[in-house]
Amino acid sequence: MNANLAMNIELVTRNTAEILTKQELENLLASKTRPSVYLGRAITGPLHMGHLVSLSKLLDLQNVGFETIVLLADIHAALDDLKSKWEDLEIRREYTRKAIELSVEWKEKPKFVVGSDFQLKNDYQMDIFKMSTLANVQTAMHAASEVTRMKNPKVSELIYPIMQALDEQYLGVDMQLGGLDQRHIMAFAREYMPKMGYNKNVELMMPLVPSLKGPGVKMSSSVYGSNIKVNASEEEIKKTIQEAYCPIGVMQDNPITAIVSLLILPTEGKLVIARDSKFGGDLEITSAKQLEEVYTSKALHPSDLKAAVTEYLIRKLARVRNYFESNKDLLHRLGHNFE
Repeated sequence: MNANLAMNIELVTRNTAEILTKQELENLLASKTRPSVYLGRAITGPLHMGHLVSLSKLLDLQNVGFETIVLLADIHAALDDLKSKWEDLEIRREYTRKAIELSVEWKEKPKFVVGSDFQLKNDYQMDIFKMSTLANVQTAMHAASEVTRMKNPKVSELIYPIMQALDEQYLGVDMQLGGLDQRHIMAFAREYMPKMGYNKNVELMMPLVPSLKGPGVKMSSSVYGSNIKVNASEEEIKKTIQEAYCPIGVMQDNPITAIVSLLILPTEGKLVIARDSKFGGDLEITSAKQLEEVYTSKALHPSDLKAAVTEYLIRKLARVRNYFESNKDLLHRLGHNFE
């Protein structure tokens, strides 16, 4: 393996939770100079900081030559127990695209594709029917279980993983990127796409940022205080981070240390933590390993770490915040969850 390929593999795989499979990824990088990847975003609610981990991974992929595609999964948003009503899809597409564009300092803007632009065509619909004759109800429910509500499963929620699998073929990509909660659907795609006569693609999964409210509460757009919207005000960011779960010396399920490891260090390369000289003076964190050492040894206090993370998020999300502050009518039309 040449040095350049090894560097590309290291950049693509850093901070990932799981890859199906790493060998296939290495083969892809070795055989294609311009592979393609897509990240799907069901437009079910506000874009929040947890989504930035996968979006930032697209930057790594762009840096090694990937063509990057963001799927605005509008039909998926309605299929998931109507988390987005059919009549709201257009405005939610508009919000989501703008929020993604402004949340990341892109090397090159990803290509945005709207799901309903191709998912309603005859060939795609016929493939839904074909795959539905191959997969049983239990398999489809298992595939969708970590993503859709599944409280009183609707038929639409069983269609959801079938469509997500087919999206890989109809977008013409080599790889899908998503959070670890997508694993069951990605495994479903790898099992059933070859049965349809299509390629089995690489699946790249990123870890999930723990809820800001601590263990036992999922980070969700619908759970207040569990996340920070990308268009949150400075006051909201300060208050939410100040109240966030961050036990001293503990990294497990710690959302604040996870933000540093999964978002700040990969994109910024370092985090400078301002401290009074009597507490050791300013501290520069340049790696996840260093963060773990100083935090678990209790040489870094949660309040100092929270202050640095707050400052970063205020700066990082300024473009999104400023845009939506100037377009409050759009947020108002979306509803109170987005404001």
